[in-house]
Amino acid sequence: MNENKLKRLIKEGGVVVGPFMKITDPAVMEIAGYAGFNFVIIDTEHGPVSIETAQNLVRAATYAEISPIIRVKNNDPATILRALDIGAEGIEVPHISSKEDAVKAVRATKFAPVGERGVCRFVRAAQYSALDRFKYFETANKETMVILHIEGVEGINNLERILSVKGVDIIFIGPYDLSQSLELPGQVNHPLVTEKMNHVISSTRKKGVAVGTFVDDVETARKWINLGVQYIGFSVDVGIFYEACKDIVVKIFPEKK
Repeated sequence: MNENKLKRLIKEGGVVVGPFMKITDPAVMEIAGYAGFNFVIIDTEHGPVSIETAQNLVRAATYAEISPIIRVKNNDPATILRALDIGAEGIEVPHISSKEDAVKAVRATKFAPVGERGVCRFVRAAQYSALDRFKYFETANKETMVILHIEGVEGINNLERILSVKGVDIIFIGPYDLSQSLELPGQVNHPLVTEKMNHVISSTRKKGVAVGTFVDDVETARKWINLGVQYIGFSVDVGIFYEACKDIVVKIFPEKK
């Protein structure tokens, strides 16, 4: 594993943007890279992406010089291990609600003495054993990003304890799941949702940890960037493609708007 440019950029205070990806064609990763996105989030929680497919998507992202992040389906060490072994530069772990959840995710991501990640150097992340084993273990611990999704009221209530866990790079606020947790499903712009998100941003930044969130339009992205969010998950590949197609159709056939 080489130096993680995405991690360095965030540490230097930069803003990074990238879409969630559900389409299984590696060409979509390349297109995102050539378009100028900083990263892609390969989504194995929602959608059809298998671990074999994810490995080829990671290859394509690396080729196009865009950072491959994998959202795993759950906070399970074996699941996290497989995502990292295929070369993900970071993992996003959903539904973090407690300090114990955060500790579990970090320990599954890091080799000893920091964590308990399973050891195998005959994997893509270690260039199938071509990398020096000791350099690989050291570099992976240093460069791999840990991104934790806070998606409910319980997680927000335990935020200070979650932030006490060393090794967390980004706290990611999931606005849709948060709105559901507040019994306001889909109302991501509701004042109560916004209030909770602002609280997470303020508390997290005070601890020197970066904040991320999901948006599906440019105006909302700019709003959260201005409020201190550095890691913007911008929409989803299928949604971006739909919006582009719909825009073409309604321009040709205005009656279909």
